[in-house]
Amino acid sequence: MTTRLAVLYGGQSGEHDVSCRSAASILAHLDRERYQVTEVLIDRDGGWHVGGRPTPLPAALRVLRAQDVVFPALHGPYGEDGTVSSLLEWLGVPYVGNGVFASAAGMDKGVTKRLLAAEGLRVSPGVTLRPGEALSPEDQRRLELPVFVKPARAGSSLGVVRVDDWAGVPAALEQARQVDPKVLVEQGARGREIDVAVLQHPDGRVQAGPPLEIRVTGAGFFDYDAKYDGGAIFQIPAPLDAATTEVLQDRAIRAFQALDCRGLLRVDFFLPTEGSLEPIVNEVNTFPGFTAASQFPQIWQQAGIEFAALIDILIAGALADEDHGHHRALPRPVRAVDHLV
Repeated sequence: MTTRLAVLYGGQSGEHDVSCRSAASILAHLDRERYQVTEVLIDRDGGWHVGGRPTPLPAALRVLRAQDVVFPALHGPYGEDGTVSSLLEWLGVPYVGNGVFASAAGMDKGVTKRLLAAEGLRVSPGVTLRPGEALSPEDQRRLELPVFVKPARAGSSLGVVRVDDWAGVPAALEQARQVDPKVLVEQGARGREIDVAVLQHPDGRVQAGPPLEIRVTGAGFFDYDAKYDGGAIFQIPAPLDAATTEVLQDRAIRAFQALDCRGLLRVDFFLPTEGSLEPIVNEVNTFPGFTAASQFPQIWQQAGIEFAALIDILIAGALADEDHGHHRALPRPVRAVDHLV
């Protein structure tokens, strides 16, 4: 018996192209004897396409609702931020990955930092600036240069600017606010860049993969170009002693639990080389990239889980959650959904 599976991708965020690449990799590795696959694309203007054909929204929602499970391969706002999780919850269809709260909290870097700090995890000092707010002299005294100015709710390092002189902050704020009016100014962390992937198995077991170290080949930081145009080298496993590896994996699982995650998470750390050696959580990614160049699939491949098996685990986990009633807080009458869409 085949499983009816929709792969939902595209979206209106600046990461539309990355989402399409992730979906292409997922679609290429799906076992077509095991899954009856429907492609659902959201274009840059918000139009829906089912199986390559433009489709009115009500009809597209009916298609989604008819699936056994949905794999939302969406990155950034209007997808990874909880909006699509909420839609799928409303439709009552099981889906791969994180729920509404974890997706929304993980998308907002400022909110993420506060939740992780409350869990006792180490984060870099920073300040969240809302529209019209500027960096105060008090904040400048508290933070050390360099700082990174980041859109609070964006991924793939879009709009991120490194500032080495306080005079450069206004221009950096303007650039970041082109992506999101809410901005995080964060003290630059010093240390090795280490990523840890977290995977939840269908039986509920949560596993952290072997740490990955990022080595940027150019002079800059791990920005959009370095991520997707071959400007970085990944070393898996990172050359670390067993005790440090264990600490990183523990902190990644704690972050997963602090954000009430489900299915998967990638946690990006800075590992200091002097002073306190406690890892600093830089960012989290509630739906990490699934392209051929992405860290998450490469980490699990190194752990012995090939791409196709990784997808199977995530889909089986979504269906297991549904069996245990974890996707919907309250049962929803089928007729109500049918009538509305």
